[in-house]
Amino acid sequence: MTRVRRAIHVALSTTLMSAALVGCGILGVTGADMNMQEAADHSDAMLDKTIGTVVPEIQWTHDDTTVRSCDLTRRRTVMTIISEQRRGAFLGVVERFWKKSGYEITSVNHDKEMPAVFATSPDGFQLVLTFGYKGQAFFYVVTPCVDSSEVAAPKATPNGPAYEGVEIPTPNVRSDFWSATTPAPAPSA
Repeated sequence: MTRVRRAIHVALSTTLMSAALVGCGILGVTGADMNMQEAADHSDAMLDKTIGTVVPEIQWTHDDTTVRSCDLTRRRTVMTIISEQRRGAFLGVVERFWKKSGYEITSVNHDKEMPAVFATSPDGFQLVLTFGYKGQAFFYVVTPCVDSSEVAAPKATPNGPAYEGVEIPTPNVRSDFWSATTPAPAPSA
C-alpha cells in the first residue's frame, strides 16, 4: 500500500504544481521580488504557523521538497494518528486559522476517508491540508513562480523522528485528543 500512498501523494503534488503554474498567470503573481530560497523560507514559516496553531500539539516530520523550473513545494507529514471522528475538527482548526490569516479557502473536499482543504494566500502561495492512506495528514505549500536559486533543506527541526533517507511510515503517534474515536467537543465561542 505504500506505492498507492506515494502515487496519491505524487498525483496531488502534480495537480497542485500545475495549478500553481496556471495561478502565476491568472493572479498576476510573478515572484519577481523573491527567489526560490526566499519562497521556501516563506513556505516554511507558513507551515510553522499553521502547525503551531493546532492544539493539542501534533507530531510531524519533513517530507520531500519538489523544485521545478519556477516554483517549489514544501511538505510536512503528520505522524500523529488523527481518528476519522476527529478529522473534521482538525480540518476546522486549520481552516479557521487560514481564514484568520487572510488566506482564501479555494476548495474543501468533504470525503469521509480523505478530506482536504485548499487555500491561497494573498501573495499567491497555495496551501493544502489533506488526508491520505491510513488517515495520514499532509501539509503542502506550493509557491508562485519565483526566480530560480538553490534551495536548502528546511531549518525547522521536526518534533519527532526525522526519517531522513527512509520512507516515512503511516501515522504512529497516539494523542489522547486527536486519536480518540469519539467526536470532538464543539469549539468554544
